[in-house]
Amino acid sequence: MWMLQINNVNDTYGKCEEIKPLSGSVIIFGASGDLTSRKLIPAIFNLFRRNLLPDSFYLIGMARSDFSDETFREKIYASSEKSEKFSEFLKRIFYISGDYSDQTYYLKLKKRISELDKKFKNNSNHIFYFATPPVVYLPIIKMLGHAELTDEKTGFSRVIVEKPFGYDYNSSLELNSELHKYLKESQIYRIDHYLGKETVQNILMLRFANTIFEPLWNYKYIDHVQITVAEKLGVENRAGYFDSTGLLRDMFQNHMLQLLSMITIEPPYSLDANAIRDEKKKLINSIRPFDRNNINSYIVRGQYSDGIIDGKSVLPYNRETGINSDSYTETFVSSKILIDNWRWSGVPFYLRSGKRMNKKLSRIAIVFKKVPHYIFGNELNTEPNVLLLNIQPDEGFEFMVQAKQPGSKLCMNTLNMKFRYNPSDSPDAYERLILDSLIGDQTLFVRDDGMGISWKLFTPVLEDWAHRKQNNLFYYSSGSWGPSESEALIKNDGRTWIN
Repeated sequence: MWMLQINNVNDTYGKCEEIKPLSGSVIIFGASGDLTSRKLIPAIFNLFRRNLLPDSFYLIGMARSDFSDETFREKIYASSEKSEKFSEFLKRIFYISGDYSDQTYYLKLKKRISELDKKFKNNSNHIFYFATPPVVYLPIIKMLGHAELTDEKTGFSRVIVEKPFGYDYNSSLELNSELHKYLKESQIYRIDHYLGKETVQNILMLRFANTIFEPLWNYKYIDHVQITVAEKLGVENRAGYFDSTGLLRDMFQNHMLQLLSMITIEPPYSLDANAIRDEKKKLINSIRPFDRNNINSYIVRGQYSDGIIDGKSVLPYNRETGINSDSYTETFVSSKILIDNWRWSGVPFYLRSGKRMNKKLSRIAIVFKKVPHYIFGNELNTEPNVLLLNIQPDEGFEFMVQAKQPGSKLCMNTLNMKFRYNPSDSPDAYERLILDSLIGDQTLFVRDDGMGISWKLFTPVLEDWAHRKQNNLFYYSSGSWGPSESEALIKNDGRTWIN
């Protein structure tokens, strides 16, 4: 296979300069946890290093762990880079320990916010980030509301909520209803970090800023689409959360459907956040519901058994630390999805995601139909054109076309045109999303109606699995591409997974 490498291009339009927020602070609930230390603090520091945080910025950590300002800073410093810039950043970090259910905890927070707003000249603009288990979202919101910390009398008050947002359709509606007692929808930022990745954001530009793709972006020219999000890791230190949640809730209801909607939405009238999210809502509403009497024909669930990862033996899921030995929680899901609208009628979308798979890979493959009449001889069984959108680990995209190579008159091969983002130019997804929340741009965040219909789509599947328990749970070796039933799901249609 040939390869054509295309280099990054310069910012000829002068629109690559980031917008710096005018004012704002971040208060993190769950500040002593893994998400904060592994993702949030590094992302916020990178914004600070790039001079993309407001001059009035400060951060308050909130958690039950007994830290002072200094001991919390020491904890952060121990796991971070040692530099003068980071030492400067630490001076803007503070901490309050307490119980999330104690109203006096929020009165302490209100007092500290008032003091720090004056010190850093922050105009009462606050982001509350929930890096906690979902079970405490509502208690925190209620306490913030009672303390009048969700009011927007003089500045903004916004809440970033991590997934999963609810447990099923009914619980998501209940959570939304409670949130809206204290917050307007414009204050709620439901985060999906996949939407912050450069390649995912690039989907809209690739489709709507180039005339060569959009005319072909329909059932007449596209044979099928594959979306793969695979991990080599197991449950690691998330056993308690994952075993009660499962892969379908953890990945499909949010990440996978968001990727699918970005690929399939109609052109919005503008880049306005609500214009894009209106189109997403229409699209997800047009997904054909799963037939309750035939769910197994459209969706496969699996659980990893023992196997080899990177040359080392690994345990099966039900022997992992913190997992019940009789657990039937799925660690793998693949699905065939159909969209009932004019653009996508008859085009199958194959989605799969799993843990302990062959390699780490997040990719969307747009597979075009073969030419209607082939004139080059049957012995030249050429591959169809494929557009690969690589989300991780190598962010960028590839376009595979057929072309003549030097030799005989019919000497043909696949030409692979590749574009790669320079890793040093590609900010972490959390950087993008935290910056957008400070600016007030909800484009890359999930709106309540879109989230609700996502849950509505998958709740019948969850109910079916809860009833059947282990009867339709298929096992796969760690280090493979999932259970054989997943291969059959796509092979029955005469297609194969692109690995």
